[in-house]
Amino acid sequence: MDLQTTIYLMVGLSFALYIGIAVWARAGSTSEFYSAGGSVHPVLNGMATGADWMSAASFISMAGLIANMGYGGALFLMGWTGGYVLLAMLLAPYLRKFGKFTVPQFIGDRFYSKGASLIAVVCLLTASLTYIIGQMTGVGVAFSRFLGVSSDVGIYVGMGIVFLYAVFGGMKGITYTQVAQYIVLILAYTIPAIFISLNLTGNFLPQLGLGSTMVGTDVSLLMKLDSVVTDLGFGKYTTTTAGSTLNMFVYTMSLMIGTAGLPHVIMRFFTVPTVKDARSSAGWALVFIAILYTTAPAVAAMAKLNIHSTVNTAVVKGGDLYAVDASIKAEDRPDWMKRWEKTGLLKFTDKNGDGRIQYYNDATKNETAKAKAAAAGWKGNELDVNADIIVLANPEIALLPNWVIGLVAAGGLAAALSTAAGLLMAISAAVSHDLIKNIFMPEISEKGELLAGKIAMAGAIVVAGYLGLNPPGFAAGTVALAFGIAASSLFPAIMMGIFSKKMNKEGAMAGMLAGLFITLFYVFAHKGIFFIKGTDFLPLIGGANPFFGITPEAFGAIGALVNFAVAFAVDKVTPEPPEHIQHMVEAVRIPRGSKLVDGAH
Repeated sequence: MDLQTTIYLMVGLSFALYIGIAVWARAGSTSEFYSAGGSVHPVLNGMATGADWMSAASFISMAGLIANMGYGGALFLMGWTGGYVLLAMLLAPYLRKFGKFTVPQFIGDRFYSKGASLIAVVCLLTASLTYIIGQMTGVGVAFSRFLGVSSDVGIYVGMGIVFLYAVFGGMKGITYTQVAQYIVLILAYTIPAIFISLNLTGNFLPQLGLGSTMVGTDVSLLMKLDSVVTDLGFGKYTTTTAGSTLNMFVYTMSLMIGTAGLPHVIMRFFTVPTVKDARSSAGWALVFIAILYTTAPAVAAMAKLNIHSTVNTAVVKGGDLYAVDASIKAEDRPDWMKRWEKTGLLKFTDKNGDGRIQYYNDATKNETAKAKAAAAGWKGNELDVNADIIVLANPEIALLPNWVIGLVAAGGLAAALSTAAGLLMAISAAVSHDLIKNIFMPEISEKGELLAGKIAMAGAIVVAGYLGLNPPGFAAGTVALAFGIAASSLFPAIMMGIFSKKMNKEGAMAGMLAGLFITLFYVFAHKGIFFIKGTDFLPLIGGANPFFGITPEAFGAIGALVNFAVAFAVDKVTPEPPEHIQHMVEAVRIPRGSKLVDGAH
């Protein structure tokens, strides 16, 4: 069976499975639509949470970011995984005991204010919609490469698939679909990694292969990679940091608290029967997430070495990397490169006209590397590799069997679609339950609320598709904005709502608005207002990264500090919360009587 047929078969079977599960587990009530009836087993919920959390950013982009950044890329591992631990230990059990299945509902009830709930809805919708751009873009990338259609057509197909199982299935259908998607994506991620680790190091565990010696040598994989990339003018793979140490720390913190404030993951803990089950499912989810996150560094390093080995024969054979015959001839480049060139995510430009591919860092400050490149007649780097292709192209680069390539295609789509569904569920609940039911139409029937939820989700799918087709500028900026919004607005409000019984509605509302504003101001100054080119205003804030060298992608943590500071300052000059609210906060934090929680409403 040829490669394209294999891919069609693997992806088609996975889609049929998702739709079949959604039909079987379709929601019949608002409780099933919003929280799967609170009846999901903790282990299954842990797998669904893993799929919900491990988005296209984790599956498709993270290893690519680590491959490009080296050691500095560890901030994504620490930030995203650490954020989940923070969520699981400090927030999820208490929110589950509180018994409200949406973040705005918790904030509205805890801070006894529909205004606070409304602000939380605005923050949630902004964060979720910007975050979903990456998922729809990931769907487009995977479709354009593996199914031979344009990325636009791929996004349309992805919208249709999500519509079928999310709108009709609700949280119940999404949950059981995400269990299947987790199995698909984790097999798609680990199987190629095992093959490649065996090929390079003889060790079947990628986590151990990363620190092992290369097959037939006494040189470790990381030492070999360091030697190759530094000789070609890149930074040392095992020590290069992401900007300053302060920026790396703040960036990690922003990802951590942004993770803990993202509503689509928080909602997952309302699908289990009890608080004890919420804690258990959080632990299982961490195990399932760790499988991918501990594999990612090995995938990144091995893929980077394989790419260099492909275009420069001296990497494997030894000798001078700048020798004329070391760089492969463009006409001899492997088929996988030609296939990815069609997507525009891999580009080759013959700058010196020698018909060979030179892949190196032409902007290096390494004088030795610059001198060698000049002596060899190299006129600039000739290969641009988009970070998003590292995982998807990995099995092709390593010349693995066709069925593995097809599995990776299905896995990439599963990762993007599973998180997109979770985000759409959060958006749907915010509109139908938090806005329509709790604020504008409190007398609406359960049937009417369920219909409103489905209409809201369908509308969100259209908006998400549009944003995926017309991403507002730099993709990494939109993802950073999503985490920044959650970190600077929702996370502090949730933390203070649980752990500060004296925090009042005035403080919480002022804090959310201040954190949101300062973060948007800093990000838009660099990226443009809503990422529209030409609308940036860097001179107004004193140039790029004026706040102690902190990049806009890392600024969410600073926004969170502003949120906390403003909230406590306002709290000091405004009335205390009512007595019953303070008692409620104390009761939520006490384990006694927490075995069973009232129904979702």
